[in-house]
Amino acid sequence: MVPLSLLPMADPAPIVPVGSDAQLITAALIGFTVIIVLITWLKVNPFLALTIGALGVGIGAGMATDQALTSFATGFGSTMGGVGVLIALGAMFGKLLADSGGADRVVDTLVARSSPRALPWTMGVVGAVIGLPMFFEIGLVLLIPVIILVARRSGVALMKIAIPTLAGLSAMHGLVPPHPGPLIAIDALGANLGLTLAFGVIIAIPTIIVAGPLFSGFAARWAPVPVPDMFITAEDEGEDVTRRPRPSFAAALASILLPVILMMAKAIAAVFAPESADAWKGFIDFVGTPTIALLITLVFGIFVLGAGGRMNRTSVAHSLESSLPPIAAILLIVGAGGAFKQVLIDTGIGEVITRAVLESGISVLLLGWLVAVLVRIATGSATIATITAAGLMTPVAATLPGPEVALLVLAIGSGSVFLSHVNDAGFWLVKQYLGTSLPQTFKTWTVLECLISVVGLAGVLLLDLVV
Repeated sequence: MVPLSLLPMADPAPIVPVGSDAQLITAALIGFTVIIVLITWLKVNPFLALTIGALGVGIGAGMATDQALTSFATGFGSTMGGVGVLIALGAMFGKLLADSGGADRVVDTLVARSSPRALPWTMGVVGAVIGLPMFFEIGLVLLIPVIILVARRSGVALMKIAIPTLAGLSAMHGLVPPHPGPLIAIDALGANLGLTLAFGVIIAIPTIIVAGPLFSGFAARWAPVPVPDMFITAEDEGEDVTRRPRPSFAAALASILLPVILMMAKAIAAVFAPESADAWKGFIDFVGTPTIALLITLVFGIFVLGAGGRMNRTSVAHSLESSLPPIAAILLIVGAGGAFKQVLIDTGIGEVITRAVLESGISVLLLGWLVAVLVRIATGSATIATITAAGLMTPVAATLPGPEVALLVLAIGSGSVFLSHVNDAGFWLVKQYLGTSLPQTFKTWTVLECLISVVGLAGVLLLDLVV
């Protein structure tokens, strides 16, 4: 199913608030507080916390119980039917890329062509390229062994390898579709996917440079940790081993970039194609739709990556099948977040916020970033921060021109990665794998995430001046 924001839609009927402004704002604040307390203090699963919060906000705002349930089910279903399918396809492709050896091929090829001085810059590219089609958690677990092996074999300080790689991975996660966060915001706000993708890449490049290679020198001084004694391979012990078959660099890179090319082609055709070119323009629109683009990429990867990695039908089937169980929790959280967003819209809370924003004169882009920052700090989840901020800003987005809606998506994405700390699983993964102390993790990983967030926002505001 195509995400709802990509389908032609009639102008929606204005939402009639179900209660007074004071009642709506009170219900929203209590709902947010309940969700945050459940996740951060009581350690309740975010899916359950979002479900309780959504239904509680709806009923507290003045909805009848059956109306609140209907609103919840509508939001959950539409989100899963659009973004949920994309998440599943992306997870399957990411697992196939890793299992076939395609990701390893890209890394080895880039690293082999880099001097020690250029290696931090190369690893930033590696993080961005490998992070493009993968979930942050999957990419992090995949790249940590690569970081450690590269640092050990090159003799370069661990942080000069780790920080640029993680910067590339995290920036792509927050700013560039087809990652779930940007896709969720695109779907909720009705942004143009191709335009958001183009802006996201433009902003991600300087963001990765600042938070990655440039910051890595400071991080290496602040956390001069040795390379962990992990992932020892036969090659590290001096043995001459024959590597297993892997796809070529060109095949792996083509697979990673294919969905981006298809979606960009759709956006370019929408702007530049003449009206007389309806036939081929319709075809490009079809193959550039995110669901179809990722489906084509997955089928392409099955044949090209599978053949390059000498994977038989059984191993390909196992790779695809094993990719889905780990993302079950992500899918449920995303669906519940979509339901929460729908309840916020149907109660009329969004309309109240829209009036307040338009009357206050606060920059919509800055407000979207701040909302995402606050939720991120409170919950530790970039996905929940994106969902919540996008849900609140949906009515505001309807008043904005197309380019500014795309920039609002990126402002929210930038805010969603701010200040990773002890309530974020990524914080502990990085700490344990890199062997840093708690203060060192704050001075490296946490600062890196803040840099990505702030530089990303700066890029959004600068683009807003020229588009």
